[in-house]
Amino acid sequence: MASALPDGFQIDIAVEAGDWPAEAQLLKLVQTAAAAAFREAELEVLDGTEVSLLFTNDAGIQKLNHQWREKDKPTNVLSFPGSDPQEDIYGPLLGDIVYAYETVAREAKDLGIEFNNHLTHLTVHGLLHLFDYDHQENDEAELMESLETAILAKLGIDDPYADRPLEADGD
Repeated sequence: MASALPDGFQIDIAVEAGDWPAEAQLLKLVQTAAAAAFREAELEVLDGTEVSLLFTNDAGIQKLNHQWREKDKPTNVLSFPGSDPQEDIYGPLLGDIVYAYETVAREAKDLGIEFNNHLTHLTVHGLLHLFDYDHQENDEAELMESLETAILAKLGIDDPYADRPLEADGD
């Protein structure tokens, strides 16, 4: 299985708070998830496009969720799209994805799944949002969830929607 990212695709990682794995481990996980998403969803970006990822805690994401979505509570992941696409090609600033450690860890434990598998799912989910995929309407949710499921299956990760809806209202 090819794991290449698009030419010059840059992933910037910042760990602000939380008991996250080492940055090198996070980068590898994100690269694998992103490569699978690009391949399976046929996503297109300009050469040299970048995405920024912030790994924080519940308090950090709660501030952002309150500021940008007027929801004064933590969530698992937030996505902030960057530059507008030109003819369905995205970049050069794809956007930002923010994760909350306590929420991600609690959800993984509650769902009985590996932390890294849940983080991979949330990375795919957040990335798809940066490409204008959404889940506000039923048809949009079905499309987005089917893409997520297909991408995760290629990575050997079970369907996260098989027995329940994921409460990913934060993105």
